[in-house]
Amino acid sequence: MDLDDLNIFLTVVREGGVTRAAAQLHRVQSNVTTRIQQLEERLGVDLFVREGRRMSPSPAGQVLVDYAERLLNLADEARAAVSDRTPRGRLRLGSMESTAATRLPPRLADFHGRHPGVQLELRTGPTGRLIAEVLDGTLDCALVSGPVDDLRLNAVPVFEEELVIVAAACHPPIVDARDVRTRTLLTFEASCAYRQRLEQWLAASGPAPVVPERVVELSSYHAMLGCVASGMGIALAPRSLLASLPSGNSVSAHPLPPHLGRTTTVLIRRNGIPHPAVDAMAEALLAPPPAPRLAAVA
Repeated sequence: MDLDDLNIFLTVVREGGVTRAAAQLHRVQSNVTTRIQQLEERLGVDLFVREGRRMSPSPAGQVLVDYAERLLNLADEARAAVSDRTPRGRLRLGSMESTAATRLPPRLADFHGRHPGVQLELRTGPTGRLIAEVLDGTLDCALVSGPVDDLRLNAVPVFEEELVIVAAACHPPIVDARDVRTRTLLTFEASCAYRQRLEQWLAASGPAPVVPERVVELSSYHAMLGCVASGMGIALAPRSLLASLPSGNSVSAHPLPPHLGRTTTVLIRRNGIPHPAVDAMAEALLAPPPAPRLAAVA
């Protein structure tokens, strides 16, 4: 049922006839008459009782008045909701686990306070998987390791990280991969950008690449650092993460060359898809982190 037809119908009802309705709608009378006749034909009922030029709604027309008003009001509400730039509704955010653990908590708390109409869903995963989920629409946006070179995506730099080789606390200094005593890599799945940097570092060390003896895939940094602390192998992690986890005190951190050790976390989203809640999230991530609240002293 055409909304424009319903608007014409209601105007004829309010004005009591075609002549005044046409003037109100800035249409010619023949157009209004034709549209009313076409609506009656589609519905299979007479919507008006015609008495000369005077038209009043028939019993069927009186029923339609209520529905037409509700449909037009709902259409206005839908237009307002779509065009309103106020962040609201569901926001599906993806993040690398390290970013979710160290960077997001204070910012998400502030975001919730500023935008209570947004229902935030957070999912963690490796960079490669998060990029794929933004592209296929499973996620609205995601925090991943840059750079991201895909013309379908918009990427905004939000955080700078220093990546370090993490080894057991008693491990001697590591200058290059040949200094690693235990060549077991403790990593996330293959689509993890940090794992790819670790493998790149091993391959670039000296005249011959260092080949890992084995790769152990884990699902969390807690498990990874626990295994590192036991001497099981080495890992790659942001330095900021070590300070935030209790197990960070039981391992040693070794710097990487700058081209591998410095990385930018970017917020990615699909190009050309407006989303007020994503805009608000980008603002929250780019703003200085909110100051911690001090507990009241009794």
